[in-house]
Order: sequence, then structure tokens, then C-alpha cells
Amino acid sequence: MELIEKQVSSELKYKGVIVDVYLDKAELCDGKIANREVVKHPGGVTVLPVDSDGMCYMVRQYRYPAGKTLLETPAGKLEYGEEHLSCAVRELSEETGFSADELIDLGCCYTSPGFSTEIIHVYLARGLHAGKCHPDEGEFLNVEKYSFDTLTQMVADGEIEDAKTVIAILKAAKYLR
Repeated sequence: MELIEKQVSSELKYKGVIVDVYLDKAELCDGKIANREVVKHPGGVTVLPVDSDGMCYMVRQYRYPAGKTLLETPAGKLEYGEEHLSCAVRELSEETGFSADELIDLGCCYTSPGFSTEIIHVYLARGLHAGKCHPDEGEFLNVEKYSFDTLTQMVADGEIEDAKTVIAILKAAKYLR
């Protein structure tokens, strides 16, 4: 593997935002081999807010002007020096407007959204307190409730493709059994 040091500033490496960048060989669907850039960074969290009836609140993002709809869990990358738990609290608040009495760590695993490789900690949030969503510019957020059976079926049917969300749903479904 060939390191691509020139593409990562020493400042970013020092702060731990990116811990490594290298080229990897990836086999494409047509059988050809291509280089792909892999970025390793400290990772992030994804949070599943669950109400007292065991229904999961999912964030539906409507992005403008394309109007693309995404269904996903609150997720975010760690800021420099931030702990996973505080990141989970922050993302839950920022993306759904909720706070929770209890955050249960369901464990961590690797995921590969795009060309990055990161460790994701999955949290289950219980004892929710509703607040107001604060969407980013150019998007509209709506929070909807689904049963875990429905979400698991949506994963199986390919309706939910975001790696972080899929991992979180499958981990939580296993935990709740």
C-alpha cells in the first residue's frame, strides 16, 4: 500500500481528524482493478431514538433543490477530543431536537460509507424529551416513527442503504430480541 501523505495536512494528522490515508486496490463490478483512496479517522456515532412503546424515530431528510429523501439515524463524526457519548448526545439534539434520559452503547463496528473506513459506535436512546429540529441550510427534516420489524424489513428490501443506519438497525434489533 502506498501512503498518500501529500493529500493530508500535518495539522489534520496532528489533531487526529485523519489518522491515515492510503491507496488500496478495489475490484470493480466488471472485473477491473482500480485504486481507491481509503481514509481512516477516529470515527463517529449513530443513535437510535426509541420511545416507550419500542418504536424508533427516524430522521427523514428532504434535500433541496433535488428533493432527494433520505431515511437515516442521527449520526456524526467525532470532533477533536470529543468522547463518543458526548457526540451521541450532541447528534441526537442537533438532528432530532430530542434529548434522552439514557443512552445505551450497543457496541462498535467498522463501516465503509463512500471511500472512508471508520469505527461507528451505536447508541440506543431511551426516555426521550422532544425539542425542535434544526435542519442545515437547503434541507427539511421530518422525524417519523417505525417499528423495528418494519425497519428490519426495509433493510432487507434495500429501501435503507446508508451503512451507518443499516448497522444501527441490525444491532438494535438483535439487542431488543
